[in-house]
Amino acid sequence: MLNKQRKADKNLTGQNKKSALKAMYKSLPFSNREIHYTVMSKSDLLPLLIFVHGAPGAWHGYMNLLNDPSLQNKYKMISVDRLGYGRSGSGEAELSIEQQALSIKSIIEKENTINKKVTLFGRSYGAPITALLAINYPQYVHQLFMISPVIDPAKEKFYWFSEAGKWKAIQWLLPKKLNVATAEKFAHEGEMKMMMPKWKELSIPTTVITGERDKIADTANFTFAQKHLTNCHTTLIKLKNVGHQITYKRPDLIRELLLNESLKFANALC
Repeated sequence: MLNKQRKADKNLTGQNKKSALKAMYKSLPFSNREIHYTVMSKSDLLPLLIFVHGAPGAWHGYMNLLNDPSLQNKYKMISVDRLGYGRSGSGEAELSIEQQALSIKSIIEKENTINKKVTLFGRSYGAPITALLAINYPQYVHQLFMISPVIDPAKEKFYWFSEAGKWKAIQWLLPKKLNVATAEKFAHEGEMKMMMPKWKELSIPTTVITGERDKIADTANFTFAQKHLTNCHTTLIKLKNVGHQITYKRPDLIRELLLNESLKFANALC
C-alpha cells in the first residue's frame, strides 16, 4: 500500500508540470507516529490554508484546489494525510477527534512561520476535526470552512453492509483505508456526542456548505449547524443539484469564498 501511495503521489505531481510550483512532501513526528502532509507554496510569507480530508481520503483529494493559481497567489496551502491514511500510518486508525485535531495543530506550529492566523478547511469527517481545532485554539485560526460536514450525532448514516465491515474476514479483503474509514464510522457518533457541549464555544467566522442531494452526509447536519453555531459569524449555504462532492463539483464557489471576493456570490446560490 505504501508503494502504491508513493506511485500515486508521483503521478499526481506530474499533473502539475505546467505550474511553477511543485508539491513538497513533509512529515512530522506525532504521538509515536508520523503525520504526513503536502505543501504547495510560492512563499512562506503567505498565510496558511490547511485542507483536511474525510473518510476515506488522502492529501491529493484536494489537488484541483492546490493547483489553482489564484489560491496559490494568496495562500501557502497544506493538504494533510490524516492519521490512519496515506503515509500517516495507513491502516492504523486514530478514532479520537481530539488527537486528529492535535496532529493538525502540530503542522500549524511547524509551518506557520509568519504567526498569522490560518484558514482551516475540512470536509465530511474532516469538518469536525477542523472545528474542534478552531474551538480549542482560536488564537491560531482566522476562519473555518466545513464542507459536507458530518457533525450531528443523531444522523450518522449506516448502510446494510456497514456491520459486515467490522468482520475480520471481510477486513482482510479490503484496502486498509476502507477498514480505517469503517472504524471511524462506528466511533464517530460517540465522538460527536462528546463534542456537543463544545459547539457553543466556536467563535471563529465559519462557513458551512452542504449539497441538498447529499446521500452520504445527512442534510440534517445543515440544520444542526444552524441550531448549534450560535456564537460565531456563520455563513450557511445549501447548494441545489449537488451531492457530497462539493469541492469537485463546485470549485468555482470554493475559490470565490477562499478569495473572499464577495459573499453575495455565495448567498445567490443558497
